[in-house]
Amino acid sequence: MNYVFHSIQGVALRFLTALTMAFSLAGIVHAGPFPTIPLKELPDPLRSVWKELKPEMTEMSHCAAAFDSHSDGDKMVFRCSIHIKMSAEGARRAMKYCEEKREEKNIKAPCRLVVE
Repeated sequence: MNYVFHSIQGVALRFLTALTMAFSLAGIVHAGPFPTIPLKELPDPLRSVWKELKPEMTEMSHCAAAFDSHSDGDKMVFRCSIHIKMSAEGARRAMKYCEEKREEKNIKAPCRLVVE
C-alpha cells in the first residue's frame, strides 16, 4: 500500500512540475516582462506589415508596435526581431528597436509586443 501511494505521489509531482514549466514557458514566449497588444487591435497599416512578415517568422520571432494614430503613418512604429534563436532575446530586441524608433518619432504611446 505504501509503495502505491509513493508511486502515485511521484507521478503527480512530475505532472505538476511539467505543468508549471509549460505555463512558465508560455508566459516567456508570449510576453515575458513586456506589455502586449493583440494583433487585432493594431491599426490596419501595421497589421498589413505583420501579414507580410509572418511567413518569415518562427516561434522565436517577436514584433513590437507603438502608435498615437490609427491613420497617420508618421505616428506609428512597428519593429520586429525575426531571425533569432531565443524567444526572450527576440522580445527584448523587438522592444529595443521599437523604443528607439518611438523616441525618434516622438510617439507618446508605449511600445508593446504583438500577440496573435
